[in-house]
Amino acid sequence: MKKIILKGIFVTSFVFLTMWGFSALPNMKVFSFIDPISQALGEFQLTDWVFSKFRPEPKPDDRIVLVNIGPSRRAVAHQVRVISEHKPKVIGIDSFFNCEGGFYDTTNCPQLRDTLGNLMLSDAIQSAGNVVLVSRLMQTDSVAALDVADVFDTVEYSDPIFREHAINAYANLPTGDRDGNYVATYQEDVKICRDIIPQLTVFGKRELAFSVQMAMLYDSAKTKRFLERGNFEEVINYTGNLNISDVRVKEYRDQMKSVSEFNALCYAIDWQQFIDGDYEPSIFENSVVIIGYLGDYFGDPAWEDKFFTPLNSKPAGRANPDMFGPVIHANVVAMILNEDYIDEIGLAAQVIIAAIICFLNVLLFSWLDRNFPLLYDALSVIIQLVQIVIVSGTIIYVFAKFNLKLDLTMTMGAVALIGPCFDIYKGVENIIVKRLTPTQQPVLTTQD
Repeated sequence: MKKIILKGIFVTSFVFLTMWGFSALPNMKVFSFIDPISQALGEFQLTDWVFSKFRPEPKPDDRIVLVNIGPSRRAVAHQVRVISEHKPKVIGIDSFFNCEGGFYDTTNCPQLRDTLGNLMLSDAIQSAGNVVLVSRLMQTDSVAALDVADVFDTVEYSDPIFREHAINAYANLPTGDRDGNYVATYQEDVKICRDIIPQLTVFGKRELAFSVQMAMLYDSAKTKRFLERGNFEEVINYTGNLNISDVRVKEYRDQMKSVSEFNALCYAIDWQQFIDGDYEPSIFENSVVIIGYLGDYFGDPAWEDKFFTPLNSKPAGRANPDMFGPVIHANVVAMILNEDYIDEIGLAAQVIIAAIICFLNVLLFSWLDRNFPLLYDALSVIIQLVQIVIVSGTIIYVFAKFNLKLDLTMTMGAVALIGPCFDIYKGVENIIVKRLTPTQQPVLTTQD
């Protein structure tokens, strides 16, 4: 029994050493030709199936209203002024009002030509008194050289005429995996958003995420409980997207009883609807209003400020991004206000689960090899395949049932490698035994 346990420990250690070796290969660029394959696999998670296939259609959250932003600063000023008249708890504007690159001249920054429009927007923000403007956390060249994705040493704000009358919160959304891979750099890059970083410290000051700051102004008690979870990154519990495929069909729209039937997540108002007064003003009262870009019109297939999310109708082999940035912020606000979070198991639990399953497999494979040597190869492969299916099903079921994200990637890797590693160990063991066992010479006898 002691020998079997030692074998289990040795083979399990060999499996983990092999997994560590494989994980280091991408960084060494040994097999750079498989990078596209690894990226495609990294962009898909089993839990995406739960979001896109197994969850019921949500009811609109009447505490949140999305408004498609106007085409100019005067238009945005009009939106803020009208909305604030109906006493929302908070107005979030997911847009920058500054000059890109710091060029403050009318040639490089034509927005400066509309002096009256800028004053109107500044006055509307000041009069509302509950506006949250987005900022952007950035890295200087010295920090960027460290190749650390989530460390920032500078903040980009809107111009002082606007930000001095508002609360500022960063709108950065993680677009890669948690190891810093596949991070989007430009708007046209593929942007996958599954998580939110609720808060960060920059220059010794705590900065809140845009969605978290809006939730804080709406319900500080719930938001503080959210922050007390202490997670650096939180998985976004996506509730829904905008169902806007039929919005442009007027005959269908006229049959609707309320604006809420146009979308799944919350109330949404297009820019033209806002101008025409085609909405119920009371929806703004005591609500979180998020003004942001939702396309040039509802249904616009634009990629600007648009992300792939787990709600994508094609969780694997995606073709088009499915969610605008303001809708992601709305999902985070809804998650906080509903206190409906997704929990995750820690790294220690991942290692323990993988080690236990790997060890038990070594014992099983040893028993099969000893009792069914002729069937061992076929049975071991079947067992591995069955276990991978079971682990995958467990991940999906637990996530759907308990909102618990089981990251069992390490376990699946161990199950996949246990067969080859066991065979390698067995071969090395046989070689060592043969070398250490003295060869018996035939005994010669003489006959009288």
